[in-house]
Formats: sequence, C-alpha cells, structure tokens
Amino acid sequence: MVDVFSGRLLVSKDGRSVDPEEALQNKVVGLYFSAGWCSPCRDFTPVLCDFYTELLEETEPPAPFEVVFISSDHSAEEMVGYMHAMHGDWLALPFHDPYRHDLKKKYNITAIPKLVIVKQTGEVITDKGRKQIREKGLSCFRNWLESADIFQNFSS
Repeated sequence: MVDVFSGRLLVSKDGRSVDPEEALQNKVVGLYFSAGWCSPCRDFTPVLCDFYTELLEETEPPAPFEVVFISSDHSAEEMVGYMHAMHGDWLALPFHDPYRHDLKKKYNITAIPKLVIVKQTGEVITDKGRKQIREKGLSCFRNWLESADIFQNFSS
C-alpha cells in the first residue's frame, strides 16, 4: 500500500492524521468508494461496519484488514458528517486530496458504493467486496487473505 498512498496522509474517524505506511502495512485493504448522499451506500455502510468490527475487535489476534474511505461527498463537511454518523473506526483519504479522483480512475469506479479489496501492491483481489460480504460474510476474508500473499496466523 506504500505505492498506492505514497507521500500522502490518511485521516482517522476522529480527525487524526495517519501514516498509511504504518497503518496499512501487511494488511488486506478495502478501498471503500462511497458518499453520505447515496442511499445504497447508507444501506451497505452498516454491513461493512459489522464486518470490520467482527474482524478487528472480535478475533484474536485482530485480522490484518483495514478500510480506506474514498469520498464522493459534495463537501468536506458532508464527508465528516457521514463518517461520524455511520462509519466504523477506519481511515479515509482527506476530502481535499485530489488523489481521490485518480483512485476512482485507477480502480475504474463508475458507480458507488464500491468496495475494492487490494493487496499491498495495490493490485486488485476483487472489486466485488460489497457483494462478497453480503453473500458470504466473514468467510470471504479468508479468500482475500490467501490472495493477498500476507502470511499471518489468522483464524476465524
């Protein structure tokens, strides 16, 4: 993920700046393209929250997984409001970072919500993360982990 977010900072839900190299190292990363004004997004976000919470808070050790929110909101205020109202304790690309447009192009985002699961290199494991979580729940994480070439002791 160093390549994907090189030279950038991410922000946490509480507004702290986070070094992506530290936060995303050796993790499967879900790039979550979403917006608060989008009703399918508001429908899926709580599902993603539950998935994230179960993986990180209810497994020992916590699963090597992180979500990075890439906003399609109309303003920074909308983005922050959406994050505070609905999001899990995951990271986001700052609203004013023009890189979010580059990421939408790079991962061919034509509609939201879209959850793209990527390896450390930024290579796509699946662009159907939302569908897989809805259909398979936590079991889809093991498949992502196997595809990600991350070797860790993780059991679910």
